[in-house]
This record gives sequence, structure tokens and C-alpha cells, in this order.
Amino acid sequence: MSKAFKPHPKSFKNTFCVFREVDLSEIENKKPDFTSDSNSHYFYTELGMYRLANHWGRLANSKWRLVSEMDSGSKVKLGYANWTEFYPDNDIEKLYYLEADFVNNTIQYQHKNNPEYDKKAILFDTSETRKRLKQARNILTLTNWVNYFESEDINQLRKIIVNELIYSRKTLEEIKRNIQ
Repeated sequence: MSKAFKPHPKSFKNTFCVFREVDLSEIENKKPDFTSDSNSHYFYTELGMYRLANHWGRLANSKWRLVSEMDSGSKVKLGYANWTEFYPDNDIEKLYYLEADFVNNTIQYQHKNNPEYDKKAILFDTSETRKRLKQARNILTLTNWVNYFESEDINQLRKIIVNELIYSRKTLEEIKRNIQ
């Protein structure tokens, strides 16, 4: 990394980013370029940033998520993201869409600038994204709601409801009413 390249920590304010967990050996013998008040360590490279922290998700004015396929057992995780993966964030604009994984019964929100966005899922502002995310997670993980339906295939019912939450502006109540 060139000595001149050092982004100011406040330049990450109001951003969304998905970090991938990487092995701690990637920052071995490196000193952090910045340490936050909450003791998160930041290591800058020309292509991106490493973040060593014990907390992820909503951070001050940013939304940074860590995707992990490692089982380190530690609360402290090292994540990496390219600079091109930091997207602007605010609570007003419709910046987010939902993305479901029906194999693992999970759902996440993604930013519209994500190159994998197919432009089919509806975009929502932060508040509506949170609301729909919570509703979809409940549909995917709970079963008490299924008693109100005559279908015996709970997984098919889950898929129908969650897809409607993703691909329409219908409320959960409207979706459920239309299924019966």
C-alpha cells in the first residue's frame, strides 16, 4: 500500500457494506491504520479494508454485515471488503431489496448497487426493509402462523409469502388474505 493512501475514518459514514470473513493471518504483523473508540481495528490496502471487531451490523451511521463461512469460535472476527463494495446509505431513499435462501431458510437485505441485483426485487427504504426482513424471517423460522392456512406444504407456503414480500409492495396481511 502506498504511504499516501489513507482514507479518513469518517469517510465511511452512511455506508452499507458486506464484509467476508477472512483468516487472521491476512493481517499478521500489520499495525492498524485506525482504531475506533470501541476498539475495532482497521487495516487499509489499495484495494480495500480489513476490519477486526467483535461487533457487526448497524454501526453508528453505517450498516456493515459480516458473512462468515468460518467457524473460528471467537467473538472477534476479521472481515475484508473491497472499496468498490461500500455503497451509500440513508434512511430515506429506496436503496435495499430482500434476498431469500430457501434451502437454508434465511433472508438478508442487499443494496441496489450490488452487481448481483437483478432489478426484479422491489426496493425499499430502511424502515420498510427492516419491517419486511423481520416478517420474512418470522415466516421462515416460526410455524404458529401456518395454522390459519389449509395447505399442508409449509415450505411451499413459506416460499409464496416470502416471495410476495420480496417482489411486491403488498403488506403481509394482504399477502395472507390472498392465499386463503
